[in-house]
Amino acid sequence: MKKRFLILILLCFIYSCSNNDRGELVGVKASKFFSDKPHGMVLVPSGSFTMGPSNPSAVLDQNPSVKTVSVKAFYMDETEITNSEYRQFVNWVRDSVVRTELAVAAYYKIGEDNSEDDPLWDFMPLYNRSDDGEEKTAYQLYLEENGLGELDIENKNTYKLNWDTKIPWERSDYLDANYAAVLEGGIGPDLLEDYEGFFKPADSTPNGLRAFKTKRIKYNYREFDSKNNKWSEFKEIEVYPDTTVWYKDFSYSYNEPMHNDYFWHDAYAEYPVVGVSWEQAKAFAHWRTFYKNQHQRKARKNINLVSDYRLPTETEWEYAARGGLERAEFPWGGPYTYDDSGCFLANFKPERGDYIADQILYTAEAESYWPNDYGLYNMSGNVSEWTDSNYEKASNDFVAGLNPTIEGVEENEFKVVRGGSWKDVAHFLKVSTRDYENKARKRSYIGFRTVQSYLGEDVGFQENPNKIF
Repeated sequence: MKKRFLILILLCFIYSCSNNDRGELVGVKASKFFSDKPHGMVLVPSGSFTMGPSNPSAVLDQNPSVKTVSVKAFYMDETEITNSEYRQFVNWVRDSVVRTELAVAAYYKIGEDNSEDDPLWDFMPLYNRSDDGEEKTAYQLYLEENGLGELDIENKNTYKLNWDTKIPWERSDYLDANYAAVLEGGIGPDLLEDYEGFFKPADSTPNGLRAFKTKRIKYNYREFDSKNNKWSEFKEIEVYPDTTVWYKDFSYSYNEPMHNDYFWHDAYAEYPVVGVSWEQAKAFAHWRTFYKNQHQRKARKNINLVSDYRLPTETEWEYAARGGLERAEFPWGGPYTYDDSGCFLANFKPERGDYIADQILYTAEAESYWPNDYGLYNMSGNVSEWTDSNYEKASNDFVAGLNPTIEGVEENEFKVVRGGSWKDVAHFLKVSTRDYENKARKRSYIGFRTVQSYLGEDVGFQENPNKIF
């Protein structure tokens, strides 16, 4: 007994010492942080380079000036965002929109009753909903006492959607007539309003099959303006790509098969998404951050949230495209667009407009051709890529030398586009060539890829671990 008592005293002494800083500056205890490489991305290390054309041409280059700049490390998608990846975003937004409408319908139909036998019960909005007799948390009681956080069915910020219940899409699987009214449109036997519905009838579609109303697939989000220290107004962005770009971009040209099949058919799943505006690309990046952090919160408590996914700045894009090769004209280094075997090194329009000379008529799969020395595919050719930077002709003359970019000018609606595409001549494939487009325009030859800032500093790298050659 005495021995046990001595051991207990010793343990208490050790514990008290371990939690006593003895008046010294020891800092706040924190776990060792190691940056996790995001899925499908590669690390572009910190460094500096000479930004601008290697062989300036006053005729072809937009303001052919050069500037030495330094860039902080970041992760970048190794390929352009594909149709498959973008469809994940579209499907999530689609399901969110449908679940929201089902939640509203269920709330007005069921009210405060715990009618678990009702077919719409599983779509009820989730907020302080508990089983009978279940004790409420201290925070829930606090909210009720102060009249805070009450459920407002018209305000999606006051409740959550139930994502555990699958949405029956087939008509043969509809839960009841009320459920059918929400999805198909019209009046349900127990609902209070006439619903718009989510499907176009088969007799109004090109292939004779009913189709989802893509105009209803809208993503709502807002961003924090750090310069003005306030949140922006909510933005509502239609996220479905504009498939009509395949015939809008080319007059007197038969491109209907690409319009009909390119985005949704599995044959093009790994091809780069096109017909996406700068605003839609920004919405995708915001969703990707939200989607990952939502997973992080569910995984375990007190976990670090990931840094924001975003579009690259113009400087980051050019730095990454060069692959560590100073003064290179193309991502592969040399001044030619083909190798010593006569094979083209990118998907573009060579030889006086012969689209098929490189063996590819339109776009190629996102992981095609050789990657550059950072492991990035198709930084030249295939599709041009949106950047986050505003276009200013003389930007090199006044931007900072550290992580330079031009942003936040609402009056300027033109964004920098880089890399050249499947329909461009070789000049636009150069890593220094600048181009631009209105942020609202959608093209059959413009896509995007995202980046994520590297947290900490990549000190100690003798060479990039992603280097291919």
